This record gives sequence, structure tokens and C-alpha cells, in this order.
Amino acid sequence: MSAAAQDAANLSPAVAPSAQGDVSVTIYNDDIALVQDIRPLTLRSGQVRQDFPDVSAQIRPETVSLAVPDARIVEQNFDFDLLSPSSLMEKAVGETITLLRTNPATGAETRERARVLAVNGGVVLQIGDRIEVLRDDGLPVRAIFDHVPPSLRARPTLSVTLDSSRAGTRPATLSYLSRNLGWKADYVALLDRRSGTIDVQGWVTLTNTTGTTFTNARTLLVAGSVGSVEDDNVYRPGRPQRRPTMQAGTESATREQLGDFYLYPLPGRTTIADRQTKQVSFLDVKGAAATSGYRFVNGWLGTAEQPQSAQSIVRFSNAAQGGLGDALPAGTIRVYMRDARGQSQFTGEAAIDHTPQGSKIALATGDAFDVKVRPVVESRTRINASRWQTTMRYALTNATAAPVTVELVQGGLDWSDTRLVEQSRPGTRADAGQNVWQVPVPANGSAVVTATFDTRY
Repeated sequence: MSAAAQDAANLSPAVAPSAQGDVSVTIYNDDIALVQDIRPLTLRSGQVRQDFPDVSAQIRPETVSLAVPDARIVEQNFDFDLLSPSSLMEKAVGETITLLRTNPATGAETRERARVLAVNGGVVLQIGDRIEVLRDDGLPVRAIFDHVPPSLRARPTLSVTLDSSRAGTRPATLSYLSRNLGWKADYVALLDRRSGTIDVQGWVTLTNTTGTTFTNARTLLVAGSVGSVEDDNVYRPGRPQRRPTMQAGTESATREQLGDFYLYPLPGRTTIADRQTKQVSFLDVKGAAATSGYRFVNGWLGTAEQPQSAQSIVRFSNAAQGGLGDALPAGTIRVYMRDARGQSQFTGEAAIDHTPQGSKIALATGDAFDVKVRPVVESRTRINASRWQTTMRYALTNATAAPVTVELVQGGLDWSDTRLVEQSRPGTRADAGQNVWQVPVPANGSAVVTATFDTRY
């Protein structure tokens, strides 16, 4: 149908400058943005209809707030039926249009008047005494319309009826919530194992699919999840299995807060164009302390026929002293290391949640090639009617040319009144569900840990 209606664009007005005024945009993490737009209005006294073009096409009309001195709102409407070739044809049902056909061989043009009968998966026309289907096959046929229906808008528009107590020009403050204007944080980390440091750069990525460009806007990003009634019926998939471990920090960040949320203002004003992705740096830290190591987590009664890879772990903090020194918005951290030629190579990525300053972070960036663990249930004996004794054996191997330490975690200890009654090396009960051993494994060598657990079942 686009070929049939390509002349529709000729009836639209020329692209006009934005009608927005002084725009401020606050963008949250949960597909919510607050738009505040101050425009000068010239009103006469009495009731007057005022259009506000260039609002978001994803506006939530029920959230609109308009403050105009010496005027009150009588009625407001959001006109979201936008002008397009298809909408123009749909509005022409029952009306007469002109078809312009071009002979491919001679270039001669012929015109016919046609009445639009229906637009249901195609355009059905009555031309004289015959019924014809207008095909969308690229043939040289154009549809010419006599006018643009008043219900179609070239741009998303909010229409408001105001009752003004006086005539004159005054500022109008328009505020509303919108969908499809969001942001996320991404981090690029360069790990130097030899020096025990990490360089981290944080990027904010803005995405605008609202159907509207926000011109020269003050932009403020809010890190945190705000409550929304719309979230009650939205399915949100579970977290990825490979999540970083974090010891939550207790340092107060110097960054500005709004309630329980941290604010990340963009420097200066910026234009957020429709269907645009924009990146802005918000964190750039060199030489923060970092270490790398390995971790293996075994489920309760987990046993393996073959050795399993340990996870590669990168540890650092965002403390003020020796760390990244800032609260970190949720996002993805991508870790790189330099090879023997000095080139940065990607070694893995992990997602982090909103992370308060002073936290200790352990990222699982991938599975180790040379460091393996084979967990085996060595024995399981019934002691009495309600209790069992289980002995686990963990065989660790290291095929690298340097000694390593593996954080060995036995999970699933919180479901059945589990007690650790014997272990071959000291460990730590990290919480009710996990016992942790720090196991040194020599270069090109191996190590073994055994542990016996007493459980209710």
C-alpha cells in the first residue's frame, strides 16, 4: 500500500522546528521518564483550545500535569493518530481519491477518480462500474488525496481546553510520564594481573523510541527501581545464573540523591533524538586495586563423573580508598586483559545490581580452562530414623604454571538442619546455606578436600 499512497507525504506540512520550550527530562531504569516542558503561551480571555505538539508519542495521558497562571484546564485530549500513508488511506474510506497511473513503456500518465470501499489487508476501490484491488507491488500507481483529515496529526499532540481569566502571554509548565525513553549502564574494565590493578570506565547508554525528539534538554538519570502500578502485571524473567557475589558496602557516596535513588546528571544540555542511542561517560578510574582467582560452587549431594571447570573470578571494590569511589548503577561489566603483544582482549562479562559505595565485588567472567574440580559423594550413611551422614570429596587440579587459590563452596546446607562434623582443612560457614574453603593448588599440581556433614534427611 505504500506504493499506492506515496503521494500522501506531499500533503503533510513541511518539517517545522520543535514546538518544545525549556525541556527537562528525568529518566529512570524502569521504562519510565518524566518530561517537563515550559512553553510560553499567548491566550485570550475565556475558553480557548491550545495544542501542545511534540510531546512523546508514548505519553501516559493520565499523568499529565499542566500549570498555567490565571487559567484552568477544562478538558485535555491526546491525539496519537499520526499522519502516515496507511492512516491517510484508512481515513479515506467512503471518500473519493485520484489514481495516477504511469505507463512503464511510454511514460504517459492517466488519472481516474476512485471511491475507497475498504482497507482490510489491502485497498478495495470502486472505479466507475468496476471493483478493483489496489496492489502493493511497486507498479507505477499513485494515490492523490484531496485533503488531510483533521483527526490526523503530523506530530504527537496534546490538546487542552483552557479557561483563561485574562488575555496575555505567560509560561505554561507541562509535565508528564512517558514510556520508551530509557538508560542503562555499561562498564569496560581492563584487568592487569601483574600489577593487581583494574581500570574501569562507565558509560550511560540512552535509548529513545518515543516517536519524539527532545531538543536541547536538561537530562537527569536516576539509578534505582521506582514503584509503578503497571509493574504488577508485567512478567520479569529471572536473573541470569552467573551473578557476581557482593558484600554490600556501607559508605555514603558524595553523589546527589533523590530519596533512596542516586542521580547522574548529564553535563550541559543535550538533544535526545528519536530512534537514537547516545552514550555518555560517567566513570573513569585508573589503577584501582583488583585480584583474580577461581571459585567452584557445588550443590547439595552434587557429584560429577568428570572434572568441572572452576569459574574465573575478578575481585575489586568501589570504596573511596583503593576502589572505584562511586555508587554503581546496575549494568554489565565487560572485562579485558592485555595479551603478550599488548593488545586488549575480551575475557568475559557479568551483570551487577545497583551497588552501594564501599562494596566488595566478585565477578564471574567465565569458566577456567586449566583449573578443575571434581566433587564426589564418597559415602552416605543412615545414622537413625531421621539423620544421615554424608562425606564429600573434592579433587582440585591446576594445569597452569603458577599456583592458584580456589574458593570452594559447598551449597545447599540450609534445607535440612545440616552440621559440618569433620573437614580435612579449615573452612568458613559463610551463611546458613554455604561452607567455604580457600584451597591453594600448586602449579601443575592438585589438592583434595574432604568434608562430612550430618543432616536431618
